[in-house]
Amino acid sequence: MIRFSLVIFDCDGVLVDSESIGNLVLARALKSAGLDLSADEVDAQFRGLSMTSVVAKVARERGLALGADFLPAYQEHLFRALRHGVVAIEGVGEAIAALALPICVASSGEPEKMRLTLGLTGLLPAFEGRLFSAVQVAHGKPAPDLFLLAARQMGVPTERCVVVEDSVAGVEAAKAAGMTVYGYAPLAGPIRREPDLLVVAGAKPLRDMRRLPGLLAD
Repeated sequence: MIRFSLVIFDCDGVLVDSESIGNLVLARALKSAGLDLSADEVDAQFRGLSMTSVVAKVARERGLALGADFLPAYQEHLFRALRHGVVAIEGVGEAIAALALPICVASSGEPEKMRLTLGLTGLLPAFEGRLFSAVQVAHGKPAPDLFLLAARQMGVPTERCVVVEDSVAGVEAAKAAGMTVYGYAPLAGPIRREPDLLVVAGAKPLRDMRRLPGLLAD
């Protein structure tokens, strides 16, 4: 029986309820640059991707080259919005407190963004010194690089790692790294999702974050 030695959390949408804010800010930024997408369309097309990957995807699929000032301006607006609205995912504090395993974060977001959102929600102390970002690897999700980095830095074999993700790209990355993955799809909240796509990608369904410690203990 596999016994896990490390829980790797994604950040946005798994630890902090920031995605509805981020989608709205990105939709507005893209509209200003000439690409009119709704917040829901932004979520569907870019969920789980780093901003570098978003810029590359827009250029590749839409033929729109976002200027050098796009990312700094987007980040400024995003950070301002997050400071006024980000909250922790329901039940995640209880789950973290109940886990008897080491934990870390592996996110497509920049380290500054992780520290901001985790700090504002009071979760940062639980992960201090164990924040891993896509900016540290050559290829972001759905490539396995970020999760492999987290496992290596934490000194845990990949097969003993379990990942909590909420995006198909993240699930694919975890599976490619040889890890077990739970796909978090909450029953309620600003963005409600069915777990089907995450399960098809290879995740075990997780609807309530409070259940995670019990599932891992089982």
